[in-house]
Amino acid sequence: MSGRAQTDRPPETFDDVEDEHEDALVDETAEDIDFDFEPGAVSAGTEVIKRFWSTLPASPGVYRMFDARGDVLYVGKAKSLKARVGSYARGQAHSNRIARMISQTAAMEFVTTATETEALLLEANLIKQLKPRFNVLMRDDKSFPYILVTDDGPAPQIVKHRGARRRKGSYYGPFASVWAVNRTVNALQRAFLLRTCSDSYYENRTRPCLLYQIKRCSGPCTGEIALEDYAGLARAANDFLAGKSNAVKDRMRAEMEAASAEMEFERAARFRDRIAALSAIQGTQGVNTQGVEEADVFALDEQAGQFCVEVFFFRNFQNWGNRAYFPKADKSMSPDEVLGSFIGQFYDDKPAPRVVLTSHEIEESELVAAALSSRVEHRVEIHRPQRGERRNLVEYAQRNAKEALGRRLADTASQGKLLAALGQAFGLATPPRRIEVYDNSHISGTNAVGGMIVAGPPGFMKTHYRTFNIKSEELTPGDDYGMMREVLQRRFKRLVKEAPRTVAEAATAAAEGGPAEPVPPPPEGDPEAFPAWPDLVLIDGGKGQLDAARAALDSIGVADVVLVGIAKGRDRDAGRETFFVPGRPPFKLPPRDPTLYFVQRLRDEAHRFAIGTHRAKRKRELVKNPLDEIAGIGPSRKRALLLHFGTVKAIQRAAYEDLAKTPGVNVATARAVYDFFHSGA
Repeated sequence: MSGRAQTDRPPETFDDVEDEHEDALVDETAEDIDFDFEPGAVSAGTEVIKRFWSTLPASPGVYRMFDARGDVLYVGKAKSLKARVGSYARGQAHSNRIARMISQTAAMEFVTTATETEALLLEANLIKQLKPRFNVLMRDDKSFPYILVTDDGPAPQIVKHRGARRRKGSYYGPFASVWAVNRTVNALQRAFLLRTCSDSYYENRTRPCLLYQIKRCSGPCTGEIALEDYAGLARAANDFLAGKSNAVKDRMRAEMEAASAEMEFERAARFRDRIAALSAIQGTQGVNTQGVEEADVFALDEQAGQFCVEVFFFRNFQNWGNRAYFPKADKSMSPDEVLGSFIGQFYDDKPAPRVVLTSHEIEESELVAAALSSRVEHRVEIHRPQRGERRNLVEYAQRNAKEALGRRLADTASQGKLLAALGQAFGLATPPRRIEVYDNSHISGTNAVGGMIVAGPPGFMKTHYRTFNIKSEELTPGDDYGMMREVLQRRFKRLVKEAPRTVAEAATAAAEGGPAEPVPPPPEGDPEAFPAWPDLVLIDGGKGQLDAARAALDSIGVADVVLVGIAKGRDRDAGRETFFVPGRPPFKLPPRDPTLYFVQRLRDEAHRFAIGTHRAKRKRELVKNPLDEIAGIGPSRKRALLLHFGTVKAIQRAAYEDLAKTPGVNVATARAVYDFFHSGA
């Protein structure tokens, strides 16, 4: 994590500031410097920092550095803001990375905190929100799934859960994948016969559902089991998930033997099947532990200037899965720094276990542990084991990290070859770094959407995908050409506004509140930089679609983006695609050419994304409730109205007096509902 100032007194001059180390910034000797920028820019940035430094307190806090456009360059924390910020402006040699950051600094902002621990937590939160280019960035930050056994009703429910823990109940996890959660929930259903249905479904059953028939639920909805006995099943499930698996299995085994002794063989067989289900859960966990009840294991591997962090989750002496991360970090950073910053961001929105095992000795481990402990109700220990079972777990995770990074590097190399071949096939001077593929989806013009997928050297860049709801009322239903024109016009008008490349585009953007100067493209040699403008645009369609796309870009004044139309072969046969490029006759790629397969993958991904978005929109329209269109009607009031009247049609026919008598509905809401349905009367 961020380094700490070595002195508690405010320095009087820059020479009084002692040497410090940031989590993403390390001072190096002058021989290591490779200035690829104007040295005078460093002096200008130093003067900016000096102006802010002169009024800083010597208290803990967080600082942010901004460039001339207002983008955040770096977020750091300090035990003493005065000492830390002063270290950037001493005039001594910095590494190339620090010098680049200083040269781009045009402004700074500061937040003081009561303690360094608070500063550390705030720093991690801001890094995840702002994604500064000079920090370590944790890129794949999807939330982890948990298992929830509810405790807010007479019949507890077992479900998969993501997000905030607002519902009352017991949460177990995290699990590394949804697949692991689904497999575990299915096995727990067979073992404990707990319901997975929603509360509304449960409350309206008049006879047991299919899950009861196939012995996956005990049927509390219709009284097939007494609620007291059902509560016992829920307690057993909680005990098993809380680590008391042997005790639960012993009780089931005793029940099975007792039933067998009493000649109740069907009942004994049910217990046998439940024990088998629990054994299946424990047997498919992979590497389990004997002495580590609860821990997260972080192992880092570095190859070719790239990093991989493998995270394993151990709960209740069981392995609950693993996930590989590939954080963005400068090549000059040490593994200790990368891992320390990664752990701080990893636990920004999730609880830490009692033990965190690491493959490297991270900086300020005690401070990080104190920060994590302040978020949970137990003490967190961060430890780099040297021997025993814990060391074996770390080594196992590190082998997985090395293999995952090796696979990623191999995939990247293959992707680079495909991009080079694609650029050559379509007449590009250099391999494309950003490819955008467009497709539309609709049914007879209804619920029309456009989809844009993006690919680059790392593969599909799903965070850059975009959807476009077709809004134009002038289009004829089913006009694919018109839809494509609308999508591309909206996409490139916004692009010109947000990232103008020429003085003319910057003037247009400035009039609409965008940058007043052209935005330079990212450097060619930076593999992490991803351009905003596409080098190649693929259109799913033939000459007509291509002409519509060209007309859309011409209307905006964009003429230097390479457009390619992909027409499907006869009978939509893959492998016989015809390609249309302006200024060239139509052509085909050789059968079984890797470049052709690559284009098919891009087109199929765009088609999948567009049709998936269309289906989701169509599904929302099918289940749309008229009550959703009434201002002031939220889920609770909608539920109250439906419970009281039964159907929307009954609400529509109800008199104002009847609406006002509905429990949970006030007079103003009743009037709004009545006026909505009787406005045309």
